Amino acid sequence: MAHQILPYLQQHRADMLADLEALVRLESPSGEKPAVDVAARYLAGLLTGSGGRVTVLPQATRGNHLRAEWESAGDGQTLVLGHLDTVFDRGELSRNPFRREGDRLYGPGVSDMKGGLVCLLWALRALRALGRHPRRPVLALITSDEEVGSGTARPFIEAEARRSSATLVVEPASADGSVKAWRKGWGQFTLTITGRPAHSGSDHAAGVSAIVEAAHQILRIQELHDPAQGVTLNVGTIHGGSRPNIVPEQVTAEVEVRMETEADGVRVEQALRSLSPVLPGAHLHMTGGIDTPPLERRHSDPMLPAARIAYEELGLHLKVGGTGGVSDGNLAAAAGCPTLDGLGPIGAGAHTSHEYILAPSLWERAAILARLLELV
Repeated sequence: MAHQILPYLQQHRADMLADLEALVRLESPSGEKPAVDVAARYLAGLLTGSGGRVTVLPQATRGNHLRAEWESAGDGQTLVLGHLDTVFDRGELSRNPFRREGDRLYGPGVSDMKGGLVCLLWALRALRALGRHPRRPVLALITSDEEVGSGTARPFIEAEARRSSATLVVEPASADGSVKAWRKGWGQFTLTITGRPAHSGSDHAAGVSAIVEAAHQILRIQELHDPAQGVTLNVGTIHGGSRPNIVPEQVTAEVEVRMETEADGVRVEQALRSLSPVLPGAHLHMTGGIDTPPLERRHSDPMLPAARIAYEELGLHLKVGGTGGVSDGNLAAAAGCPTLDGLGPIGAGAHTSHEYILAPSLWERAAILARLLELV
C-alpha cells in the first residue's frame, strides 16, 4: 500500500525543493555540452545518494548520458526515462530565476523536466528509506539531447526498452494532471522544387516558375491536413527566388508532420513522396521522413490498471490524456515496451518564460512513481 510513501515525502518537502532548485540553477541547454556535463555530474551524485549505481555514457558532441541501476529481486527490469537538457540558453536564469509564488514553482526547465528528475530521485529514496523494493530492477536513462531529437540517446533507449517489461517516463503531466497515454509521432520533409529561370519581361514564357509550382504543391500538401483524425501538416518555411525580374528557378519548403497512428504516418509519407509536378518543366525532389513513431494507446493501456491502483491508494483520481508533442517515450513504445508517460509534476508553460509546476504535485507524483515501481 502507498500510505507510508506520501507522508515520508511530505516530511522531506524542503529537501525535494532544494534538489529541484539546485538542478534548475545548473543551466543545461541541449547545445552546450560543457554545461550539460556539469549538471550530469551533479545529478549523478544525487542518483548515487538514492542508492543507484551510476554509469556515465560519454558523448562526443552532446552532453553525456547517465545510466543508473537499482537492484531488486524480480525478473527483468523497469525502464525509467528522463532528460537533463532544456531548450533555454544559458543566462535565462538571470531573467527567470527559480522562485516560488504560492504553490507555483518557476524557473527554466522546472517542468520540462527537472521536476520529473526530482520525482525519480525521491521515489527511490522513499522506497529505500521505508525498506520497500521495486518489483523489478530499475534502470533509469537520463539523456542529454531529448529537446533536439535524441539523436545520440536513441540507440540506448531502444536497446533498454527491448529488455524491459515496462517504461515509465517522468515528463511533466498535462495541466489538468493527466498522464500522457498517447503522443503523436513526428516527421519532417523538405520539398525542393526546380523550375527554369528567365527574364520576367522579355522572355517570361520561356521560364517555369518554381514559386507558382510551390503554390500548387503547398495546397496539395494542405489537403492531407486532417486534425479530426489527429493528422497535422505544417508548411513552416519556404525559401526561393532571387529577384523580382527573374522567373524563379528554385524553391524549398519544409513540412512538419504529426500523426496519432503509425498507419497514418505511412499513408502521409507515401502521399508526400508521390507528389508530381503541375507545371510542365517543373521538377520535385522530396527528402526527409517520419522520424519518431507515435506512442499509441495500445502501448500504454497495459500500464493503466497499475496506475489506477497507485492513484486510488493515494486518494487521487487517474486522468488519462495525450499530447501532440513527442518524447523519448515514443521510442520506448516503438521498441515494443508498454509505456506510460507524463508521470512528472503537474504544471504548464513548458518551453516558455512562465513555465511552472505545482509544488504539491512534486511529492504526490513522486509517491505515485514509487508505487508504480512496486507494481509494474
